[in-house]
Amino acid sequence: MPPSELRERIEDVIEVMQDFKNRREANRPRSDYVDQLTADMSEYFGYLPELVELFLKMFSPSECLTFLDESDKPRPLVIRTNTLKARRKDLAQALIKRGVNLDPLAKWSKVGLKIYESSIPIGATPEYLAGHYMLQSAASMCPVTALLPLPGERVLDMSSAPGGKTSYLAQLMKNTGLVVANDLKPERQKATVANLHRLGVKNCITCCHDGRKFPKVMGGFDRVLLDAPCSGLGVISRDQSIKIQRTVKDIQKTAHLQKELLLAGIDSVNCKSKTGGYIVYSTCSVSVEENECVVQYALDRRDVKLVETNLSHGKPGFTRYQQRRFHPSMELVRRFYPHTHNMDGFFVAKFKKLSNQEKVGQGEGEGEGMKHDENDMDVDVEEEEEEEEEDSEESVDIDAFIQTVEEEEEKQKQKQKEKGRAARATEDSSDGDRDDGDDDDESEDEEGQDRKDYTTNVVLPEDDESVTSEDEIADDANSTSEEEEEEKPKMKQKAKKTKKMMNGETKKEETKKSKAARKEEEREKEKEKEKEKEKKKPKAAKEKTKPAKKQKKR
Repeated sequence: MPPSELRERIEDVIEVMQDFKNRREANRPRSDYVDQLTADMSEYFGYLPELVELFLKMFSPSECLTFLDESDKPRPLVIRTNTLKARRKDLAQALIKRGVNLDPLAKWSKVGLKIYESSIPIGATPEYLAGHYMLQSAASMCPVTALLPLPGERVLDMSSAPGGKTSYLAQLMKNTGLVVANDLKPERQKATVANLHRLGVKNCITCCHDGRKFPKVMGGFDRVLLDAPCSGLGVISRDQSIKIQRTVKDIQKTAHLQKELLLAGIDSVNCKSKTGGYIVYSTCSVSVEENECVVQYALDRRDVKLVETNLSHGKPGFTRYQQRRFHPSMELVRRFYPHTHNMDGFFVAKFKKLSNQEKVGQGEGEGEGMKHDENDMDVDVEEEEEEEEEDSEESVDIDAFIQTVEEEEEKQKQKQKEKGRAARATEDSSDGDRDDGDDDDESEDEEGQDRKDYTTNVVLPEDDESVTSEDEIADDANSTSEEEEEEKPKMKQKAKKTKKMMNGETKKEETKKSKAARKEEEREKEKEKEKEKEKKKPKAAKEKTKPAKKQKKR
């Protein structure tokens, strides 16, 4: 069917639906007219049928037609004056001299200029290269004017690339305080850094982190701006591929991401800030799933409230949509449409954080305004984040556990050396008794020194411990078996590390006491042997055999 005939049929169907009772055909339900209208609109404008159904749920049939018409028309070119380097009056005069036809943007903006015609490229003028202005749409200025940062504050821009809103924040703060410009992709941050240098911004830091995990990186901000990634249903005039690429499932996925980002942005704000404690959430989409539903989710999960956006233009948000009911304060948010404001489709909401507490369970509006499957998905995400935190804590405990194991191994080696020395001492004493040679005091001192040198340089095997008594061997076997049994559950159960460390300390004290008792017994035995040697004293035979014995021992 030719486009002209499609257009006529669309208009005819819309006329019937405006006065359906009197104009409809006999025995034809309303659903047939709606299906016919969606099929004709999707064919005429080139949209997916499911997107046309979405727009028909939001607008009346006549308003939906005007919305689709205006979405295909280009928006006027707008520039923002950089007051850090120039004034709007001086910039307008300089551009007029270069052959640019322009006017002030609107009453609500003191820095915007609307350009109708230009004989030169606006993005290559000397004023542009000098950083006197920035190419920025009128709709994207609204979130920054709603946030209204003050000089000296700490402000976070969670999705900053390519730097238009970030530079506007620094401009309102007069290059004081701190602006943290974050974006997930480092490639996009290159444009942000270039624009910040060109515009003369000096109070900004750029970084690349996942916005959902940003509260773990840093926090305590006075204000946070979240221009969340969205489906782009409000900027179709710039990208016509959105008509055939975006689906309802894509909108639901982006809404899930937006909820996570908004909660992270709220957690990054300091509720005790004297001048701030505000969060602005904005999207370039007109769908309710990405706007009112996300705001309602934040109201149900965090201790925040909606406040005035200080924007004189724009339409209030939906308090009811289909079967959903939202909080009455949803009227404070602002919506912008191409067919009513001659701007890109945009959504702006401003929160005030009351405390750091998290609301547990579903709120009043969550059960009615949100779907249960989406809530379940968000709960799963929070559980995954808690598991990641536990894993990170366990990784720290593992490092400490490894150090303690190494220390225990070193102590065990020292114990084995001491046992070897004691066993060598007992062997030497028994050898002296069998040779019927009792040494004098001088010879005993020399032999003791030789034994010390020998034991320090030689590591005895485990078989040498057979000289000790049977009780000592049994105690040693029990202690080694107990230590081996302790090490196995330590590696399997990392969470119970502290209790096992305490058990290890108590066992060390017991082994120390048993060692001290054994040493005292050995000393008493040595004293008794010395007394027996003094009684014998065969000095004449001993002097003859001294040099031969020393050579053998060496």
